[in-house]
Amino acid sequence: MKANLSYWELKNWFSNVDFTIVGSGIVGLHAALRLREKFPDSKILVLEKGFLPQGASTKNAGFACFGSISEIIDDLRNHSEEEVIQLIQKRWQGLQLLRKRLGDAAIDYKLYGGYELFLKNSESHYNECLQKIPFINDVLKPLFKADVFAKEIDRFNFGGIEEYLIFNPFEGQIDTGNMMEALLKQAIAAGILVLNKQNVTAYHETSEGVQVSTDDFDFRTKKLLFATNGFAKKLTQGAVKPARAQVLITEPIPNLDIKGTFHIDRGYYYFRNFGDRILFGGARNLDIEGETTSEFGQTDLIQNKLEEILKEVILPDRDFKIEHRWSGIMGMGSSKKPIVEKLSQHVSCGVRLGGMGVAIGSLIGQELADLATE
Repeated sequence: MKANLSYWELKNWFSNVDFTIVGSGIVGLHAALRLREKFPDSKILVLEKGFLPQGASTKNAGFACFGSISEIIDDLRNHSEEEVIQLIQKRWQGLQLLRKRLGDAAIDYKLYGGYELFLKNSESHYNECLQKIPFINDVLKPLFKADVFAKEIDRFNFGGIEEYLIFNPFEGQIDTGNMMEALLKQAIAAGILVLNKQNVTAYHETSEGVQVSTDDFDFRTKKLLFATNGFAKKLTQGAVKPARAQVLITEPIPNLDIKGTFHIDRGYYYFRNFGDRILFGGARNLDIEGETTSEFGQTDLIQNKLEEILKEVILPDRDFKIEHRWSGIMGMGSSKKPIVEKLSQHVSCGVRLGGMGVAIGSLIGQELADLATE
């Protein structure tokens, strides 16, 4: 049964809607804010199927990064050098846009730098990365105007790893919760209407706009923008696949001397400090097929592996307790290039962020808003 809407509800929320955005994450809210800048008097409605942003925007690890050296080398095997540089450039631009819009204090941005470490059983991979540092630095120098990667001796007392870490001084970390709270506050202050627990079930395009159906009501909008990332499989005929990421965080650890963002194995494992805790996620590569899902949850296979690495590599000889576990849904595909395209005259999408939503989401949101209004 459709909702019993009053005249007032119809008038203020669902009449004369100029733009409707599906998804209230980083992409959706940046698209909304960009539209407000371009069209100060427009009515902008954001629909979110969760009680909080449903995908990864409130569930990510808070890495302000653009790719570890092993991930970049891996990308160069599957993309042209020009494509990889463009991807990194977009990630870097997106991070600067996010920081400029919200401010470093609001998102608790900390530039501790990023590190990649290599387990003892990955000697050939480790040597390849060390050997390619000069080449990758040359590739990235036009963008960063300095060397990005350098080898450093491990000063964190990690266990079972190769002698050198690879350090990146341009990588930072943020507080994901603070970031999304600040973004929502900006959207509301800008007069953008955000409605949660609203699942879009269908849409039908007409010559004048789009008829949108949800579980609760139907309404008309002039433009419809999808910012649903990991849930965009049907929209893109399978070019986007959901990818679950499992994460855990420890209780506070006394005298923790680990600060920074850390990567292992082409970005499949990632950890950081959050204050005096360790936040650790990944291991999706142990079961790619099983983790290609839009269902939230944890599995013993992956959680056990995370705990094993936490105990043997990250915190050897240290006592710790896991305080909380969760999962998020990313949007992946055969290409890491985001999809920002018009699906029809009045319908557009900005999806497939490739696990780099914090970095690239703000820029994709802006590009989506600009495309939709061309």
